[in-house]
Amino acid sequence: MRRWDNSQLRQSADVGVIVTGAGRGIGKRLAMGFAKDNAKVGLISRTERELEATKLEIKQTGGEVFSARADVRIWNDLSNAIHNLKRKFNSHNAEIDVLITAAAIQGPIGPLAEQDPAHWQPVLETNIIGVMHAIRAVLPGMIERRRGKIIVLTGGGSDAGRPHFSAYAMSKTAIVRLVETVAEEVREFNIQINCFSPGGAYTSMTDEILSAGDRAGLMEIERAEKVRVTGGVSADKQIQVAQFLASERSNHISGKLIHVTDDMKKLEQANMTADVLTLRRLKL
Repeated sequence: MRRWDNSQLRQSADVGVIVTGAGRGIGKRLAMGFAKDNAKVGLISRTERELEATKLEIKQTGGEVFSARADVRIWNDLSNAIHNLKRKFNSHNAEIDVLITAAAIQGPIGPLAEQDPAHWQPVLETNIIGVMHAIRAVLPGMIERRRGKIIVLTGGGSDAGRPHFSAYAMSKTAIVRLVETVAEEVREFNIQINCFSPGGAYTSMTDEILSAGDRAGLMEIERAEKVRVTGGVSADKQIQVAQFLASERSNHISGKLIHVTDDMKKLEQANMTADVLTLRRLKL
């Protein structure tokens, strides 16, 4: 944000970052990374035990952290949590400068013809409605202050088809178009909102794929097994890209789908055209 030291990728202590889905997985990784670089971090998760564990780990490393339990699927639940975190930030001379939406579930695995339609509902509510709720909760304050950064985590299926993961792929693609749309609505207020695809990393979703066996497909099993063995994309790399998107160095980038493997130096210098890194379809 505006107080980010771009040369060192360090923040001063008055920057506030809220992370949904901060109890585990990549959300937890990013929360810990921002806290390590001196941001005040607000954690949101619907699992109290995981929330407290992340909070404790950050405190043990000297980070300044607050938490609020909430279910992103429930508007009143999430908006109240963000309101409470905002008050805690304000009492420590910080605002909600950055929102990272990491709360997501994988949902049913297997061919669509064999899936129970009822199993789609939690995926849509968490991965789409939950993201909308979080964005909606922070936007009024960002618009009033005329600044803000929103980073929406996507995943496999958001940039190409993903057989046997139709619910997850569809939900992640939907939020890319949501981000593209909201980016135009808030551009005049100096708010940048982007999608970030963090790449494969070892999380509970990896275990879900391995447990699914043949239902996941051979390619997915091989990829998940490799991630399990190697750990996948490093936390440092994911944090580095997220911090870039939260910094002034990315002020010219909004409404885009950024992948962890993208060249940050090129992105920093690029003159972004309307169709670059978006879901546009080619005209014949």
